[in-house]
Parts: sequence; structure tokens; C-alpha cells
Amino acid sequence: MIKLFPFLALVILMAGCSTRGVSPRSAYEAPAPAVATRTTPAASTYKHPTMRPYTVNGRRYFPTVVQKGDTFDGRASWYGPDFHGKLTSNGERYDMYSATAAHKTLPMNTIVRVTNKRNGQQTVVRINDRGPFVASRIIDLSKKAATDLDMVGAGTTDVHLEVLGFAGKGERVIPTEAALRAGPAEQIVTAFYIQIGAFRRFEGASITQQKYNGFEGYKTIIKDTEYNNERLFRVWLGKFKSEAEAHDFIASSPFEHAFIVRK
Repeated sequence: MIKLFPFLALVILMAGCSTRGVSPRSAYEAPAPAVATRTTPAASTYKHPTMRPYTVNGRRYFPTVVQKGDTFDGRASWYGPDFHGKLTSNGERYDMYSATAAHKTLPMNTIVRVTNKRNGQQTVVRINDRGPFVASRIIDLSKKAATDLDMVGAGTTDVHLEVLGFAGKGERVIPTEAALRAGPAEQIVTAFYIQIGAFRRFEGASITQQKYNGFEGYKTIIKDTEYNNERLFRVWLGKFKSEAEAHDFIASSPFEHAFIVRK
């Protein structure tokens, strides 16, 4: 049995593992044409988004890290005049004439090529919003992007998504292909670990680190910390690309009292 200090779990979890994020706008299946509809947060209550999980209509969403070349297939919708000028989930004003889109979990500023599988037409968009919150849809496009795909009249269409790269923080234009190629291979927003042990003596932490280093392909690190004026050596295992991945790992692992931490 791994030596743990259960009384620390709640304190550390509250300090480093908050899951409260922005409350994204919701969408529902609209009458024909099937244009996504949503509500917009009031400017006075708006909070800047993070990669933290969030809940909409009782469902939990876990924003995750993606790499260049990742692909997805699903159904696209679009939203237009009713939301022009209103806040998106990353704090920008929605511009239906810009090449942007909403996605449930992709990091903000991810650049995605969207292909209309019905006619082969393509467009490139920047993710700056959350949604659409309809089970059958994976992306909600601006009117410009929908026009590029010739899907405005239909309202929805089957699409193929490919991650091309990432724009810089605060950058509101889509980088050139050369800049995307030269950019990072993945969007690292935060790293998730699980704490598998906490020890007053370094020797105990070192033994646990060596025992579980490489477990299921993950690595261990020791964090030298202080708690209640006492030195404490914590052993973390990771790193996980998302909180969902860490949750799934804990559920099938032998670490009964492990909990998620962020770095």
C-alpha cells in the first residue's frame, strides 16, 4: 500500500485543482434552416476562459491538448446575425464575417481546416468560442466559414476537421501556413498529474518514484513542498494531456487515494 496523507487531499485539491471555468453559451437544434442558437454571458459577469472543465446542460466537458495533424469527423452548424458583436467564450466579440468557430474542447486559438464532406469545399478557422452543445455536432462555424463551405442554406453539414496549428495568445488573425509549420506541434496549456504519495522523509518518496516511474508509460517526479511548517515530499505521476485522461487513469489504476493536480 502506498503511504499517503489523506488529510492533505482536500487542501491540495482545493488549492490546485479547481474545476470552475467560464460558463459557455449553449446551443440547441433549431428549426430549418438548422442554425445553432445560444445564450450570451452578460459582460458584467463574464470571466475569462481557461482550459478547466465546465458543465453545460448537466454534461461535463474537458478541454484537452491536441497536436498538429489530429483529425475529427462530425457535423457542423453555423451561427450568424443574432450573435454578431456579442461576447464569445474567450472574451472576443463575435464577428460573423471573420473565419472563426466554436468547439467544445479544442484549445482557444487552435487553427482548423474544415472540409465539407458533401461538396469538398474547404475553409480555415480559428477557435475562439465554446459549443455547439448538441450531441450530433462537433463545430459551430461563423457565417463567413459557412459561406465558404456553401452550407448556409442547409444549416448543417458533415465535415472533416484537421488541426493545422495554433495562433499566439491574443492573436486574432490566422497565421500563414509557414508560420503554422514553424509553430509548436501541440498546444500545451497546462499539465495534469496525479499525486500517488506524500512523505515526510525523502527516502520514502524516492522509493515510490523509482517503483512507479514508467508505469503505464507515465513518469514520476518528486515535489519538495512545505505544509503546516513541515517539509513534505510529494510524488506525482504524469503528465496527462487533460483532466479527463487523468480521471480515466485513476479509475483503472491501483492508486486508490490518488487525486489530480495541475502544473
